[in-house]
Amino acid sequence: MNVRRRNISGIAVTAAAALGLGTLSACSGDSAAAGNTDKFDVVASFYPMQYLAEQIGGDHVNVTTLTEPGQEPHDLELSAKQTAQMGEADAVLYLKSLQPAVDEAVGQSDVKTKIDAATLTKLEDHGNVEHDHGHDHGGEEHAAEEHSEEAHSEEAHSEEEEHALDPHVWLDPVKYAEIAEGVASAFEKADPDNAADYRKNADALTKKLADLNTAFEDGLANTDTKVFFTNHAAFGYLAERYGLTQEAINGLDPESEPSPARIKELQDEAKADGVTTVFYETLVSDKTAKTLAKDAGLKTDVLDPLEGITEKSKGDDYIAVMESNLKALEAALGTK
Repeated sequence: MNVRRRNISGIAVTAAAALGLGTLSACSGDSAAAGNTDKFDVVASFYPMQYLAEQIGGDHVNVTTLTEPGQEPHDLELSAKQTAQMGEADAVLYLKSLQPAVDEAVGQSDVKTKIDAATLTKLEDHGNVEHDHGHDHGGEEHAAEEHSEEAHSEEAHSEEEEHALDPHVWLDPVKYAEIAEGVASAFEKADPDNAADYRKNADALTKKLADLNTAFEDGLANTDTKVFFTNHAAFGYLAERYGLTQEAINGLDPESEPSPARIKELQDEAKADGVTTVFYETLVSDKTAKTLAKDAGLKTDVLDPLEGITEKSKGDDYIAVMESNLKALEAALGTK
């Protein structure tokens, strides 16, 4: 269900328009144009938004996604064609601050219904922003940073504020359900003829998310340790929801390199807190995680931030991968 330029050439699009076909049909793996179909056309920015649109929209929606499977969503750059197709859609569903290229395109787009998932729940600062700049998050350094920040230019301050909130909200099933409710309401308003079905589908989805939340609560209630190490700081909401502590090798940016001091700090903490496992993920390099694990005598496993589904994913949709994440956490934390 992805917009792939290599599969739909400009000549083909021109020919289709000349023949009055409106949009090109596509096989199940690819999507044609994002707009002008006989369904409610939704452009989703990346997989967690795509999943919501498909689950809530059901048979009434035609969903295309801007981020292909296996593509790191933080690094997304849009083609001119993708930007143009967004303007032809009935709605765009995105998460502001996660993908700057999408934010810019949405801001310039004439799409009728713009749904920002970040406005449908409360985003929080989980204190991992400092790692983006190579700092530890100790209290004294954090306080010093806050003091020195006053001397920064207004532009630098606004940039710090922009990156302060953690966007990975979909990894908390409770907050994800809040977003689902908001998406359903937006669909109902934009496409009232199918409002009853959108509500029914949303209720079914929130029930599945409630069951998932219960499974996490039960599975992680009694463990040997509450601390887990991750490749980057994607799991702050999940950790907060279930009383865990996430320690990220990197910050919110999965491609940043940790300092030697940060590696040493994690090695010491692993011993102090009984950490057994360093988690890495499917869409970014596992090199740093495996190096830390080897040096500290720890195991490695996958904890999937669900930014995209690929053949490497341990499950074929959000619920299945989250259930796999739960099993991995139970093993690493020592569920009793």
